[in-house]
Amino acid sequence: MNKTYFQETTIRWSDLDANRHLANASYMNFTSFARIAFLRDYGVSMKNLAEYGIGPAILHEQFSFFKEAMEGEKIYISVEIGGMSEDGMIYQFIHNLYNQDGVHLCHSELTGVWFSMTERKMKAPPTVMVENIKKSFEGKTVKILSKQDIIKLPFRSENVDPSIFNQ
Repeated sequence: MNKTYFQETTIRWSDLDANRHLANASYMNFTSFARIAFLRDYGVSMKNLAEYGIGPAILHEQFSFFKEAMEGEKIYISVEIGGMSEDGMIYQFIHNLYNQDGVHLCHSELTGVWFSMTERKMKAPPTVMVENIKKSFEGKTVKILSKQDIIKLPFRSENVDPSIFNQ
């Protein structure tokens, strides 16, 4: 079974909020940073994505925060595939953030799709990319995702009459 993937970083002054601890938005930036490093380490670089004409589109992301993190602290961001459709188009990432003492700071889960940069719609990635990502969870069980999982996401788009903006 594969070991858990971790990406290390140090909290910078620019990552803090007015309370002088790690800002909520910085957690999102750190998990994104870790996902890109994870993909690169599993053979999917930004150059590959450009060649394939696809990019990641996040549909839903949620965070639970447990402990503060401060400037200068090293933190470790785990990256795991929690689920993936059979063709690799739909994916779920799970992240946990820890400080250097192993204290659990935050948990995050996100659902996304690979997106055609030219057609502007969901698109399955090339088989070689899916096979590379699958190496990260060899020996582990992950959920098989489908378009039904996207439909079940907790929020739906709801348009409004734009005249309400000028009241």
